[in-house]
Amino acid sequence: MSVLDNFSDWKQFLGERLGSAKEAGMENETVHNVAFQIGDYLAEQVQPKNEQERLLKELWEVGNEEQKRALASMMVKLVQK
Repeated sequence: MSVLDNFSDWKQFLGERLGSAKEAGMENETVHNVAFQIGDYLAEQVQPKNEQERLLKELWEVGNEEQKRALASMMVKLVQK
């Protein structure tokens, strides 16, 4: 089973990785750039496995770069909770 199969597992996985990155000293700007790159990769290479991922992919596809960066930042904030 992949962490992509369940949205809660995906958020937990991202949150744990974000915590590790922060502990390693990664700056916020770098975190947000990596989130953008991951979002771009997922939208292009990975088929959504649940409704939440499908919605994120659709939002990503209709957004311009600024909107995609905003969406990536919101995902970072979401998993920080």
